[in-house]
Amino acid sequence: MMKLTKAALVAASTLALVACGDSVGSGDTRESVRAVGSSTVFPFAKAVAEQLARSNPDIPSPIIESTGTGGGMKLFCSGTGTETPDMANASRRMKASEFADCQENGVTDIIELQVGLDGIAFASAQGGITMNLTPKMVYEALAAAPYGGEQTTTNWSDVDPSLPSLPILVYGPPTTSGTRDALKELVLEVGCKSNEDMKALKESDEDKYDQVCTEVRSDGKYVDQGEQDNLIVQKIEGNENAVGVFGYSYLEENADKVQGLPMNGVDPTYENISSFAYPGARPLYVYVKKAHLDAIPGLKEYLTEWTKMWERGGPLAKIGLVASPDDVMAANTTAATEFTTIDGSELK
Repeated sequence: MMKLTKAALVAASTLALVACGDSVGSGDTRESVRAVGSSTVFPFAKAVAEQLARSNPDIPSPIIESTGTGGGMKLFCSGTGTETPDMANASRRMKASEFADCQENGVTDIIELQVGLDGIAFASAQGGITMNLTPKMVYEALAAAPYGGEQTTTNWSDVDPSLPSLPILVYGPPTTSGTRDALKELVLEVGCKSNEDMKALKESDEDKYDQVCTEVRSDGKYVDQGEQDNLIVQKIEGNENAVGVFGYSYLEENADKVQGLPMNGVDPTYENISSFAYPGARPLYVYVKKAHLDAIPGLKEYLTEWTKMWERGGPLAKIGLVASPDDVMAANTTAATEFTTIDGSELK
């Protein structure tokens, strides 16, 4: 019965969208675009929203909420209608399981836009601790049970003698954050897989492998600082021996306060991220409900505004977004203007 009731609600909500045109809802109306999701994408989405309002005084400025990628996806996939967001910002690609949730809840036509690139930056205060890190070092320092064994490291030098004899203290994103997902995939798992036994474990017990390779220690050496990356900047600014993990844009925005730490000898810079020379480079995404395009005032115009601002040297580059390669940017410009949808077959 519950599934039938849920399906009926979704159907009613979708009908409300179609019937009401520019006034969406089941009782209430909403005149502004609403986007939820990644704290990393937040400043870019906000900048596009502000530019849209300046360029189109008759269109209310979109409402952008920083909920974290995972939390944003839950809200986005909860259904269609005025009470649900039109867009989800994400610092990783939508998961196949999230796509399935969307489909089940009536969010069947989804537009996916890769809006640019970012990097998982490791940083310290200006004049603070300096290290040339590798994914293996980071994994051994932060894993709850490195290679399935006991976590005994206290200082960075316990991990590798080339590192400072200073306490490990890393401020980073929570489990709901796409930045945390990228940290796991691009750094922790890469470091874990340097061990041959872990490669074999993946073949024999994937759940155990995921736990061993991506679970972060909880003894105070890694501190979950919530969804606000600016708080991480403040924490490391106040402690010269602390390391922070956040999106590259926050490193660039706070270059007078913090310094990037190299990974595999490569600095987290615009050029190194755009060429994928930096190992922590990752794409950033925006997801849009096609069912809301004609119903929510300004939604189509907001997508168009993204395409005007995401090019190399453009307004978003000035606040830290790294432009996608030309062919990727062209394909996503088409998706943003022709409203092509994904079928989910490429999602993992």
